[in-house]
Amino acid sequence: DKWPSGFAGGYVTKKKENRAKYMLFTADPDRGEDGALLARYAVELDGSGCLKSYRRLNEGEAAESVWYAFLKTEKESPWHNMQTYVDTLSKSAIDDFIQITHERYKECIGDEFGEAVPAIFTDEPQFTRKKRLFTGHAAPDTDVTVPWTDAVPEGFKAQYGYDILDYLPEIFWEKADGSVSPHRYRYHDYISELFARSFADTVGGWCSANGIALTGHLMEEPSLRSQTAAIGDAMRSYRGFGLPGIDLLCNNHEFTTAKQCQSAAHQFGKEGVLSELYGVTGWDCDFRTYRHQGDWQAALGITVRVPHLSWYAMQGEAKRDYPASISYQSPWYKEYAAVEDHFARVNTALTRGKPVIRVGVVHPVESYWLHWGPNDKTDMLCADMDERFFALTDWLVKGCIDFNFISESLLPELCAAGGAPLQVGEMEYDAVIVPACETLRGTTLDRLEAFRDAGGKLIFLDRAPALEDALPSERGKALFDRSVQTEYSRAAVLRALEDERLLSIRYYDGRPANEFLYQMRQDMGCRWLFIAHTEEPRNKNLNSRRHVVLTLKGEYAPVLYNTENGEIAPMGADYENGCTVIKTVLYGYDSLLLKLLPGRASQPAAYPAETSGNCVTVMKPAGFALSEPNVLVLDTAEYRLDDAPFRPAEEVLRLDNVCRRDLGYPERGGHVVQPWVLPPEELTHTVTLRFTVKSETTVNGAFLALEDAAAARITFNGEPVKNEIAGNYVDIEIYKVALPVIRQGLNILEITWPFGRTTNVENVFILGDFGVRVTGETAVITAPPASLRFGDLTAQGVPFYGGAVTYRFEAQAVNGALTVRATDYMGTLIKVTVDGAPAGRIIYPPYELTVTGLADGAHEIGLELFLHRYNTFGALHLVNEQEHWHGPGAWRSENENWSYQYILRKTGIMKSPEIITPTE
Repeated sequence: DKWPSGFAGGYVTKKKENRAKYMLFTADPDRGEDGALLARYAVELDGSGCLKSYRRLNEGEAAESVWYAFLKTEKESPWHNMQTYVDTLSKSAIDDFIQITHERYKECIGDEFGEAVPAIFTDEPQFTRKKRLFTGHAAPDTDVTVPWTDAVPEGFKAQYGYDILDYLPEIFWEKADGSVSPHRYRYHDYISELFARSFADTVGGWCSANGIALTGHLMEEPSLRSQTAAIGDAMRSYRGFGLPGIDLLCNNHEFTTAKQCQSAAHQFGKEGVLSELYGVTGWDCDFRTYRHQGDWQAALGITVRVPHLSWYAMQGEAKRDYPASISYQSPWYKEYAAVEDHFARVNTALTRGKPVIRVGVVHPVESYWLHWGPNDKTDMLCADMDERFFALTDWLVKGCIDFNFISESLLPELCAAGGAPLQVGEMEYDAVIVPACETLRGTTLDRLEAFRDAGGKLIFLDRAPALEDALPSERGKALFDRSVQTEYSRAAVLRALEDERLLSIRYYDGRPANEFLYQMRQDMGCRWLFIAHTEEPRNKNLNSRRHVVLTLKGEYAPVLYNTENGEIAPMGADYENGCTVIKTVLYGYDSLLLKLLPGRASQPAAYPAETSGNCVTVMKPAGFALSEPNVLVLDTAEYRLDDAPFRPAEEVLRLDNVCRRDLGYPERGGHVVQPWVLPPEELTHTVTLRFTVKSETTVNGAFLALEDAAAARITFNGEPVKNEIAGNYVDIEIYKVALPVIRQGLNILEITWPFGRTTNVENVFILGDFGVRVTGETAVITAPPASLRFGDLTAQGVPFYGGAVTYRFEAQAVNGALTVRATDYMGTLIKVTVDGAPAGRIIYPPYELTVTGLADGAHEIGLELFLHRYNTFGALHLVNEQEHWHGPGAWRSENENWSYQYILRKTGIMKSPEIITPTE
């Protein structure tokens, strides 16, 4: 029930000792009244806001400047069903979570564990977010919180031999002498380990013992800052996962997130890596974006895909729950196999054998912990460390140097001793990079020294580590002095790793192609190579093509595996200085899967030919068809509660908030108590919406589509409308009701529903054979469009329409063939028919489909463009068209980000298609 995982809908945290806890550090004792006092401190700062001196005060001891440490428990919230999140630092709390959740699943379906049920998913476990002082001077009204639980002092003392509470101020302030605090470092390390041990190890251990895998993902994995704040150290927790995973939302490109998880999976020999992907991308996300996001993740080791998301029903707030729905609500859902068949083929190859990776990178998160201090003192340095972390990852990934991160916390478990190559679990590294780390663990130095002594290539970037386990040490400098040293720059790093390079990708003119990444696997007597783009094209519809040259170390006979259609064919290659050279053309959404067999190709390398011939532009369709009735969205209405006078017209979600405020109900949105938690509600109020429908024509046979139709009282132009259900529109919870004749002029639609805390006031829809014209904030019914042209459909009578549109026209086949090219479309995909029979799809560049086996002469071509539901159910008043977070808040934008005027997405085949036939 919701996320983060662990509180089990509130059942776990009904037991108060299981509730999430944190330490509040404050100068105001009143702020800790509801907490337990842990300690008090006399704190002296210097003029710059650094820690000059401090001491822990005895009970009753006074001081001039006193700070207080309180143990507090999170407060109850609607998000947690009026309970709290769970204490993920407490193994006993997580044991209770297992008892309430996992044991119940075992009771119900245990025989299928490890069979039909291979894994249990966990979503965003985390601890109470670490915060920092805004400034070192720390004004008296400044508070700071860090994760804590009852067992921390005792557990810390058992590990380090002293009470962390004696040194607590060093966690929050920079020291006046400029030195770093080992106590700060140890606190972050201890909390990271406590979290991993209490949650992932506990749940993962239960899963393993019961024949299934713990899978899912942690919270905020991508940056040093985010993982320090929410989970401490991402890689450490992956040891507890049978199938570790990540979360990629909003079409973000998080190479660090994928690499961290992939690295741990490789080193522990895990079966694969999971990704929850596509969430929050919005109703208008298309197959091109789905392909691109999946491709680059596949190249970085993602083998198990969890597409986000598919709804059972979209009633009420559900329709804003991070769409689009990859299910029956989307017009294209029966075509979605085109996406997943591609990835089924890709991952069939990329789960075989073993990854070929020669480079390891020591993960720098532990050096980052040293600087988790006041924002004004440490933020610039921390930001610089994160920039370097991202940059190094990008340089290597985009420079075609595959690598794994090496977690210092996991290294002793995975690497018993050093040596060359460096054996880290199941992986071996010929070169290891230390990326400007300030501190290294003694156990890490042990293994790196042995690696270097055995002849391994050890590369230090920028500087030597001056600390060992956060204490001054000469070991790092001594190792630095006898290793490869280079500056922290792209050119220097790639130059230092040239001997470890297995693949280079260059444009035809010799320039490095820094827009691709790859994965290579050794599979018995062959290798697999998968190449994908690192970025999505800025303009999806431009037919950008890249002539590229692949140079592989070693001699191979390449075989092309076409992941779109399953065809397999040999490729040509040249051979130079013991390397294989392959030439190919890659378009903006292409990826490439090659099987590399030992030996040489029978043909030389050659760029594939591009489509050529006689080209005819189709200026306009001869006809069109819609897959479903046209729709008018009604989302602005006059309204009233009970029998009060009608209030001026307002957008539906906004008027719903007004009514809720009037009655003292909580507003709807993303943070609501689940209905099953609430007691039965007697609905004593009603809400009435009055819609004014303007029509320029008479319409017969129209339907009203609405939710909660059975409970609605409907009138149209003063006449009662029977709410007899006549089917559904888009979703099983949106019902159709027949409307009387829509007359020319103004029509008044009134709908009254019972109203309470758990009811939903939502847009309604009129469906039928008519057109719609949108001007600003007004929408008017018009006569049905007699024709549709190529170009924006929202200006052609179907602005809110979200089904499929078929354009029909005639084309000539020559020598039994023709090629359809449609290079500019705004929708999800195009399905092509010839004389009514399916011929294939146009989805990706070069946006062409060649059809053969035709009789010469005229044929009817159908281009069925599958649209999306944004203009029907999306955030139609959101000003920011670049908004990347399409959750409930996008529909409730405010101030300059809100517009009463409709802001629609263009749809349609925007540019005339072309027919290309062979030259006779």
